Amino acid sequence: MDEFKLIHHYFATAGCARGGESIALGIGDDCALLQPSPNHQLAISTDSLVETVHFPVQADPALLAQRALAVNLSDLAAMGAEPLGFTLALTLPSADQQWLTAFAEGLNQAALQHAISLIGGDTTRGPLSLTLTVLGQVPVGQALVRSGAQVGDLLCVSGVLGAANLALPWVLQPSTAESAQTKQLLTAYWQPQPQLALGRALRQRATAALDISDGLLADAGHLAKASGVGLVIDAHLVPCVVDLPLAQALPAALTGGDDYHLVFTLPPQHLAIIQSAFPNVRAIGQVVAGAGVELINFAAATDVKMQPGYTHF
Repeated sequence: MDEFKLIHHYFATAGCARGGESIALGIGDDCALLQPSPNHQLAISTDSLVETVHFPVQADPALLAQRALAVNLSDLAAMGAEPLGFTLALTLPSADQQWLTAFAEGLNQAALQHAISLIGGDTTRGPLSLTLTVLGQVPVGQALVRSGAQVGDLLCVSGVLGAANLALPWVLQPSTAESAQTKQLLTAYWQPQPQLALGRALRQRATAALDISDGLLADAGHLAKASGVGLVIDAHLVPCVVDLPLAQALPAALTGGDDYHLVFTLPPQHLAIIQSAFPNVRAIGQVVAGAGVELINFAAATDVKMQPGYTHF
């Protein structure tokens, strides 16, 4: 099967490639054509995932596709953007039909779930890697950024943290004897839920936001630096995985990463209305004058350390 037949068979005919009202031209030409709504800006983000760096050898292709799209969509959520379309550059060691069928099905399922259209991309031969670019739109002047936090704001997160990190032993060494809790942890890793609806609800309410990919402490540090403020996080308020010892669950929540929840700053008067629509949102601290992140009210025995965040180099 050559490149063009592969694209047509597995991707161009998928439900997620049919486009929508904002897609003037999708797969099949030299470029896709998008038509954002009037008075909107484009939000664009790109991520690459490489075998043995971002996912293990023999990863389930359907789950890999769902994770790859979800982590990209999380960037749109962090900006308060509405998804429009995405491109996929897929590098494959071979045109394995069984692998491609499962991958395409997983990708189509995730794209339809989050109402985003596949609008183009590329395929080539080489070590397995995926590069996705997501495009969204946000009203002019309403994009959420990292640099607007104000002293007196609350620091909030969108849900339970640490589950994906706690799943890593089973991600790296799959087991057929998985408990119900292990399956929940693996779902958090392979099928994270980008907080798109919350991101849109935070427009003109949140003062700063980003998604949690490197760990709460590290990403809160990025927000604090960009905004020129300090953050105080109360460890007692951080939502952790239940039914695990705190000494295991809290470090995963604080430093584990791969959660793809949102961390954001919010004037106190907006908390009740956000929680009424998104009950998993929790206030875990506050914005103060100063710099950096201070963690209070945690047991020293947990040995939590400030993390600089993941870096490839």
